[in-house]
Amino acid sequence: MAIDENLLHYLEGFLTERRRDLFTKVLANRTRHFTIAVEDVYQLHNTSAVLRSCDVFGIQDCHVIEEVNSRKMDREIAMGAQKWVSVKRYNHVSNCITHLKKEGYQIIATSPHEKSTTLTDFDIGKKSAFFFGRETEGLSDEVLNKADGFLHIPMVGFTESLNISVSAAITLQHVTERLRKSEVKWQFSEEEMLEQRMQWVQKSIKSIDQILEQYQGDKKS
Repeated sequence: MAIDENLLHYLEGFLTERRRDLFTKVLANRTRHFTIAVEDVYQLHNTSAVLRSCDVFGIQDCHVIEEVNSRKMDREIAMGAQKWVSVKRYNHVSNCITHLKKEGYQIIATSPHEKSTTLTDFDIGKKSAFFFGRETEGLSDEVLNKADGFLHIPMVGFTESLNISVSAAITLQHVTERLRKSEVKWQFSEEEMLEQRMQWVQKSIKSIDQILEQYQGDKKS
């Protein structure tokens, strides 16, 4: 949907210059080349922490599958990230996988699978959706069976696994750092930037409904 740029500029007039400049700076580093999906994570703070990592490392979309566990984000742990990251929810993992594949993503299961690759060897050139599973059981068989590839974080200690939120943070930090040093076209298009600016601006204005109503009224008069 085309963005009404006149409306956007009008609404941005209600923001401080510092906030407008911050939006511009953050948008320059936002990407949809990579995305994350979390499957039925039981501990609420883990999903919230993953969401925060998405924001920190410039990932715009986080896909939350709630086939078994359905809970609200922990706002305190997410530290406001739910305001800036687009959260997409699914009742079934199959719906999430189908949607992501239609969007051109390869499904990457984070799992110590026998055919898994390491972060260092991972091909960053392809659009990828990284799937993280439940704290104890890991990813479901459906994700493992439909995955296009497998990824693991090398470990050399006695402990054989990491907390899901820690794994997500390590993965995102590594792949996004490599991505920004590459020649891959990973940044938002101009249209995506306008759409995201509009969303962020509206979320930043407390009396947005009244302001929009006034704007439409002024246009008609």
